[in-house]
Amino acid sequence: MRRLGVVGLVSLDRVDGGIPRLGGVPVYAARALRLIGGPAVIATKVADEDRARLSVLGIPVIARPAAQTIGFRIENDGDSRHMEIDQLGDPFTPEDVSGWLSRALADADWVHAGSLTREDFPAETLAALARAHVISFDGQGLVRRPEVGELVLDADYDPEVLKHVRILKVAHDELEALGLELEESDLASLGVREVVVTLGPTGAVVYADGVAEHVPTIPLEGIDPTGAGDSWTTSYLEYRRRRHSPVSAARLANGAVSAMLGRRRGR
Repeated sequence: MRRLGVVGLVSLDRVDGGIPRLGGVPVYAARALRLIGGPAVIATKVADEDRARLSVLGIPVIARPAAQTIGFRIENDGDSRHMEIDQLGDPFTPEDVSGWLSRALADADWVHAGSLTREDFPAETLAALARAHVISFDGQGLVRRPEVGELVLDADYDPEVLKHVRILKVAHDELEALGLELEESDLASLGVREVVVTLGPTGAVVYADGVAEHVPTIPLEGIDPTGAGDSWTTSYLEYRRRRHSPVSAARLANGAVSAMLGRRRGR
């Protein structure tokens, strides 16, 4: 059976002054996949001292050691958010793709490259992944500088990266950092067949076949949104794999994330 592959760094997130907790694309992808179902595999790099904690994810995880686990400090203030990078992780390399990742993703048809900074997936790594998989890419890997300290967004990315991407997910602030607006001409300028722009509590814009469409959602107030974008993207990709149209997949992803955030409210 073919399945979705998710590749990305596990992070340690200190949210609103709390104790460090597991985060990053693998964690929030796993939560989404447990809710909506579907065969999947997650591949990550993490420091040895944090590796045992991955057992809580509840789906297959293949991990390789990293010198250190990437860490973030996140402060929420209403609809605004301040982020800092405490320490950087290890990038994924073409050698990873030809070695352990090739084995880990052997039965994956679609692969999401869940970048946390610009250095996670160099163009050469994405090119190697794209030889055998449909590639989705997180726009964090375009705009986030890989520097310790306050998180800085800019548009100084390698354009070769997007040549290997079939689906690009960007948050609205990341789109602004690229100097683009929610216009069909701006989204087309990225040169990617399918672009989804997440808008937080107001849903998402889906660009496909030259047309952009807003897919609204019902906002939930007073809930920590950490990881919601990663859960949304994973849900969207799994529904696209099931042959839903982009707009249908976005509606279903909105519903999945609303359900997950609603569970946080109930805790």
